[in-house]
Amino acid sequence: MAAACIFCKIIRGEIPSMKIFESDKTFAFLDIGPLSKGHSLIIPKHHGAKLHDIPDEQLSEILAVTKKIAIAQDIQDYNILQNNGRIAHQVVDHVHFHLIPKPNDEEGLGIGWPTKNADKDQLAKLLEDIKAKM
Repeated sequence: MAAACIFCKIIRGEIPSMKIFESDKTFAFLDIGPLSKGHSLIIPKHHGAKLHDIPDEQLSEILAVTKKIAIAQDIQDYNILQNNGRIAHQVVDHVHFHLIPKPNDEEGLGIGWPTKNADKDQLAKLLEDIKAKM
């Protein structure tokens, strides 16, 4: 954990939170600046700024906990969001997943999805590059 990180301070109990869940690896709490009722943050206790900074075993509960929170709220429509880096809208440099209920068109996450036509040859090359590095 990082001494100055706000989420690490929440995990250590130095800053109060509306804690929903806690285990050895995971901490979940209600967002104090919600986009909709029930907006929650689910975070690994292991400190890391970006997803690739977190060891795989420290991420093993994230989706299961997120799912349980969604079920507990009986929400039908929702987004799960995880940002990496400033240009991708990350504000706190500790990996965190947002569970954002979408009860109607006005509340919750509002996003655009500016798709583009892809060149099939370039996609095939990209596919091979990715597979070769995995």
